Amino acid sequence: MRNPKVKAMVVAALIAALYTAVGLALAPIGFGAVQLRVAEAFTLLAVFSPVGVWGISVGCLLTNLIGTAMGVTIGIDILVGTLATVLAGICSYALRNARFKGLPVLSALCPVIFNALIVGAELTIIIGWNIRIFLLNMLSVGIGEAAACFLLGLPLVYALERAGLDQRLFGQSSSSKSPIRE
Repeated sequence: MRNPKVKAMVVAALIAALYTAVGLALAPIGFGAVQLRVAEAFTLLAVFSPVGVWGISVGCLLTNLIGTAMGVTIGIDILVGTLATVLAGICSYALRNARFKGLPVLSALCPVIFNALIVGAELTIIIGWNIRIFLLNMLSVGIGEAAACFLLGLPLVYALERAGLDQRLFGQSSSSKSPIRE
């Protein structure tokens, strides 16, 4: 594709579609206090470019919108859950070059922290604030998020980089100083 803006939009749309498809296909385990949203593995695509941040943000928004319509989550998750993913994506991109044995481990930690805190608080506020319940919700969401990001997301980043697909999809490597800009 010759036009970098069109390519960026196509890649972001592809990421959003993948996030949404996986998130909704696994909806029974992806919503609630005890959740493993496998689609959150895609948050690690933010290490390659801001295009990844856009893709996961739109994907999360669509997943939460459709999840609300399906009755598996409530409307506030459209805003709060998406906000957690946006912040995690921005942070993951910012820390993309902080690597341990070649992997963006700190980038993988961002979604865990943001979702544990923000979604954990959201779930607690819904039922009535209680610090013990908040800590349990935070722990539960954090464990599910860590599984998605560390067990699935980091291997995804590794595989894309090893195959050179990071460069083909995003135009430059994640360690480059000038990734594709919107």
